[in-house]
Amino acid sequence: MKRRRDPQEYGLPARTIIEQIDPHTVALLIDRKSRIIMADGKKVLEKVKKIKHVRPAMVVALKTSAPVCSKTKKFLEAEGIQLISI
Repeated sequence: MKRRRDPQEYGLPARTIIEQIDPHTVALLIDRKSRIIMADGKKVLEKVKKIKHVRPAMVVALKTSAPVCSKTKKFLEAEGIQLISI
C-alpha cells in the first residue's frame, strides 16, 4: 500500500517526502548518501511532531538509505521513531 502523502496536509515543506506504509503508519523518506547526524535527527523530530499534531494516533518512522550516526539512532529511538533501511 506504499504511496506518497502530501506533506502540506501536515504543515510540512513541499520537498518533504512522506510515504504511507499502512493505514496507521507513515515514513519520512530521506534518500541520500551522506550520514544522518544529530542536526538532521532534530529536524526529523520536528517534522514528526507536526505530523502527530495533525494525526495523534499516527505512527511515524524514518526510512533512509543513508548511514545514521549511533547517537542520532539512540535519540530517535528514544523518541519512538522507528528506523527503516531502504
